[in-house]
Amino acid sequence: MTRTRKSSCTTHGSPLCQLPAKPQNELEPNDPELYERLAAQWWHPRGPFVMLHWLAAARARLVPAARPGAVLVDLGCGAGLLAPHLRGYRHIGVDLSEASLRQARGIEPVLGDVLAVPLPDECADVVVAGEILEHVHDLAGAVAEACRILRPGGLLVLDTLADTAVCRLVAIGLAERVGLAPRGVHDPALLVDRAALVRECARHGVRLALRGIRPSLLDLLTWPVRRGRPVRMVPTATTAVLFQGAGRKKG
Repeated sequence: MTRTRKSSCTTHGSPLCQLPAKPQNELEPNDPELYERLAAQWWHPRGPFVMLHWLAAARARLVPAARPGAVLVDLGCGAGLLAPHLRGYRHIGVDLSEASLRQARGIEPVLGDVLAVPLPDECADVVVAGEILEHVHDLAGAVAEACRILRPGGLLVLDTLADTAVCRLVAIGLAERVGLAPRGVHDPALLVDRAALVRECARHGVRLALRGIRPSLLDLLTWPVRRGRPVRMVPTATTAVLFQGAGRKKG
């Protein structure tokens, strides 16, 4: 789940372009260096990426059972949090953070930018973009790449944060303050315009349906004493904060 940045690195195993070391409090919002620093925490059950674990489980419920030989491409995969919830797919994970990919489990890691995915056209039966679109500076470009690698009839699955005042308050102001997300992981300017997202998907032949989701309030309130048990993500009537999208590409 990393923001796109300029880099000459396009394949897993190549040296990552070095960023100058900066104190934690001097990192820019949505700075990709944050993932390099926190990479060892991806699988910590109560670590800074804990909410991404809950979202991965909810995202997996939108993915159909795999047919023999099916390929799933996981854009902005981080350390592969989606993998434990899937079976039967050849699961390719694409991320810009080399340190995160070194922590990956259950995926074929590919070092790459979601704006220039180093995979061929129409190679995937399912393309997943979980909690990545709110980190890119070019929404249209990211959608175009996701749809490019999706085969006709294939399924696009995503979740992201809406460009609304209430989302900025809840998902950035509150969630980052109470430790459900790392401080500074989001840039409010990059939150996703829902209408623009649906429109861009339609341009590439994907009719995207949206639905809102949120943490179960009971699970969330009792989470501190639940000994690391996950919080369920449940449907909600509004897409104004956190939402999922799913749609098939025209055949």
